[in-house]
Amino acid sequence: MSWAVAIHLFAAVPALLVGGATLGMKKGTRRHKAVGRIWVALMLVTAISSFWIQSLNPGHYSWIHLLAIWTVFAVVMAVVAIRWRRNWPSHMGWMIGTYAGLLIAGGLAFLPDRLLWRIFLS
Repeated sequence: MSWAVAIHLFAAVPALLVGGATLGMKKGTRRHKAVGRIWVALMLVTAISSFWIQSLNPGHYSWIHLLAIWTVFAVVMAVVAIRWRRNWPSHMGWMIGTYAGLLIAGGLAFLPDRLLWRIFLS
């Protein structure tokens, strides 16, 4: 396993847990904000680290990297929505959508011939 895959997994797996916990918390509390900041950091590390993962065709990006670009955009929009615009419905929509994207990307990573399929299921 490469360093990029290790960083990606060590950020993505906790992001699944922290994101779920954050969505289940009472909103607007100091705890929610603190855990939310941790989740944002984990998501940014997860998305950015993916650009060093090109296992199936080294030197080329795949369609899944578009999700990483979208993730960075969505997380930034969520932070802008709550921090500068105080628009909590927009913030909530971006965060729920980003978490759903994390779940989908995680599921897609276990498709046959993808890296996690080869590591854990083959």
